[in-house]
Amino acid sequence: MQEVVLALLAKEPSHGYEVRARLREALGPLGEGLNPGQVYVTLTRLEKAGLVGWEHAEGRPDRPDRKVYVLTPAGQQRVADWITDVGWPRLTPTEFHLKLVAAAAAGLADPIAIVGAQRRELLRCLRDAQCAVLDEPDGSHAALLLEGLVLRLQADLQWLDACDRKWNSGSRGRSGS
Repeated sequence: MQEVVLALLAKEPSHGYEVRARLREALGPLGEGLNPGQVYVTLTRLEKAGLVGWEHAEGRPDRPDRKVYVLTPAGQQRVADWITDVGWPRLTPTEFHLKLVAAAAAGLADPIAIVGAQRRELLRCLRDAQCAVLDEPDGSHAALLLEGLVLRLQADLQWLDACDRKWNSGSRGRSGS
């Protein structure tokens, strides 16, 4: 969640409500269950970690003053590192989707390039897992676990194909997709 919030702030400085609204938009129906307090807790943690700062923004007569959160250089570096990270399966489909949306919205990276890098990493992992299955003796319990890993990687690659189709179909500029 921290990296997603940082990436949303990379687009433009925002107050907590704006960050939450963009998260909900990016997640669609899955964002309905997003706890409003979670965004503010995350922003506080990011501030304590020196990844974001804030500026005072005067409110309108009918609204109180607000904090507008901005990335620090350390926050910018963390976003850049996250965008290029291809670690899997540590990354959930929701996080990967938000990475694509945030990268496109903030102009941090081309979502198609992110999908491509992730695909190359998964293909490498799949090749290694398939080789490991072949190296296991018949009846090995580890072979069953490795078979599960192969099936998971194949499913993840199919999902990346769907991501690629979606982003190639002209939805690159839409952050809520």
